[in-house]
Amino acid sequence: MMTTIHAKFDLDYGEFRLNVDLALPGSGITVLFGHSGSGKTTLLRCIAGLQQAPKGFLKINDEVWQDSEHGVFLPTHKRSLGYVFQEANLFPHLTVKGNLQFGLKRTGQIGVDLTHILELLGIAHLLERMPDGLSGGERQRVAIARALALNPKVLLMDEPLAALDFKRKQEILPYLGRLHTELNMPVIYVTHSQQEVAQLADHLVVMADGRVQASGPLSETLSRLDVPLAQDRDASTVWQVRVAGHEALYHLTHIAFDGGTLYLPSLAAEVGTPLRLQIFARDVSITLQEPIATSILNVLPAIVTGIADDDSGHCVVQLRLPGTAGVPQSVGNQSGRVGTHSLLAHITQKSARLLGLQDGMSVYVQIKGTSIIN
Repeated sequence: MMTTIHAKFDLDYGEFRLNVDLALPGSGITVLFGHSGSGKTTLLRCIAGLQQAPKGFLKINDEVWQDSEHGVFLPTHKRSLGYVFQEANLFPHLTVKGNLQFGLKRTGQIGVDLTHILELLGIAHLLERMPDGLSGGERQRVAIARALALNPKVLLMDEPLAALDFKRKQEILPYLGRLHTELNMPVIYVTHSQQEVAQLADHLVVMADGRVQASGPLSETLSRLDVPLAQDRDASTVWQVRVAGHEALYHLTHIAFDGGTLYLPSLAAEVGTPLRLQIFARDVSITLQEPIATSILNVLPAIVTGIADDDSGHCVVQLRLPGTAGVPQSVGNQSGRVGTHSLLAHITQKSARLLGLQDGMSVYVQIKGTSIIN
């Protein structure tokens, strides 16, 4: 049975109140995103049972961990969960192997095969090392492995990269990315980093002032005009794509998605390799007609699905790319199937007025290949 999570909490501190009602998916990584004080960690601690909301309900599959109306509150040690904090908090007197076995001994799970976890996180060669001989990224990977060793029903991660420098973050992100497909449990991941959102999230929950502003699949939620993320200077959308081929002569890689092809600087990836692309709104331009002569290789048809102005003379244009059957033939042609790939473009309000942009309008977008991050 696929895990599903229903979390509803009302916790009032006077100056701060957490009031959420969420249904979360039972697979992949759900990211709780928001600035400091938005309620992300408080929500995570309520799920873990480290804080008890006077009014709360939490259900994992058919197992109720809290139901305030019926006096149910399962203490943390009776909840099948793994928790990874900002600091690794490894036992300094134990080897990596000893740290991994500590929790297993306490729960009577001695002899559990950890081979898959060791391979997933790339720490098999570290088993005999002491914590003080590990890098920050290695220590955090061991902490994650220790949490996973208990085979929990849900893995909770509270800003696990916050204490690491840029280099160590880049070291550990590829390992975290494997959690999407390698684990049969949901992961709830707290962060205030948009980079981590783009690289890790399958489902995104945006929080502010103790409440949920938006919740849904990553690409869909990132492109919502009513969410502050769309107005941010680093606003972006994320696409799931695959490598379609390589053009060695020009050092380019062809990327395929439903509805077209993108050209990126050469990537060391085999044909068929799935990728996640982050496209920044500031690097997307709009034209009414298909360009005849342009240095930008990535020119795609799109349909305007929303426009929102800000207070600085700019606007955010929400677009959706047609599917393979819906390529517009001319400006104003609204025929064809609307695809699944959303896109944001940041342009000036003057540009939007001169182009006469409005909902439902067919346009073309230009995306610089060098601006796309994989």
